[in-house]
Amino acid sequence: MTTATAPSPATADPGRERLGTRVVRVLTRAPVQVVLVVVGLAWLIPTIGLFLTSLLSAEDAAGNGWWRIIAEPSLATFDNYNEIFSNRDITSSLVTTAVIAVGGTVLPIGVAAAAAYAFAWLDFPGRDWIFVLVIGLLVVPIQMALIPMFSLYNDLGIFDTELSLILFHTAFGLPFAIFLLRNFFIGIPKELLEAARLDGASEWRIFSRVVLPLGLPAIAALAVFQFIWTWNDLIVALTLARETQPITVAIFSQLRQFGANIDLIAPASFISLVIPLALFFAFQRFFVQGLLAGAVK
Repeated sequence: MTTATAPSPATADPGRERLGTRVVRVLTRAPVQVVLVVVGLAWLIPTIGLFLTSLLSAEDAAGNGWWRIIAEPSLATFDNYNEIFSNRDITSSLVTTAVIAVGGTVLPIGVAAAAAYAFAWLDFPGRDWIFVLVIGLLVVPIQMALIPMFSLYNDLGIFDTELSLILFHTAFGLPFAIFLLRNFFIGIPKELLEAARLDGASEWRIFSRVVLPLGLPAIAALAVFQFIWTWNDLIVALTLARETQPITVAIFSQLRQFGANIDLIAPASFISLVIPLALFFAFQRFFVQGLLAGAVK
């Protein structure tokens, strides 16, 4: 006579168990997800409000809140953007900002990558002390250098030029760039570099053919940081430029008549916001790799 054995709880109903596990997992993660959604919406509301305001005429923006457009979509108009791109001052400021941002990103990254490789893999007298000095420069505030640089640029005859702003952003972007890239480069396996040297590769060839391709995640993350910082700069441009106005200064100059110029300020501000934001989303996958450069050995 055979005795029937009861199925164990693990094999009784695997489908029901899997469903229960999923329910528990969802309930466990739900509070965190709700908090993240709320925080995300809180960060997005100003951007959404700015965009909707840029679609309103000056009268509607002054008389009604931007949320009115949600109930009455017919209030939206793209005339403000047509006027923006017909405004020579704004378009010229956008071009100037692009030149300064690109130059102030490419130049410091190029110099910092070479310096970071030297600090990571080349042995020369005083290397560690010089690197400590570079780290110390991270705490130097920009405001402390504005007046001395103002005088220096006047003496050199480059005051109020795009070159002066590019050089300023390069100088203050180098310490962080060298620190970040050096920490990333030093994590590259030493065997790769030794194999390249055994094959007769020069230091420049190793740097350009081995180190730079492997360091692209950190370089891309650094490029986004530097571009956004340079694009959004206001205080340096206000101090070191008069006629060479980036978009931030052009918008700032319109704030004196905010009530009358809201139809100009809102679309110009949104365009100025969208460009670095689009760059951030395009390269966001490099951020974790770049920010954690050298954190794990």
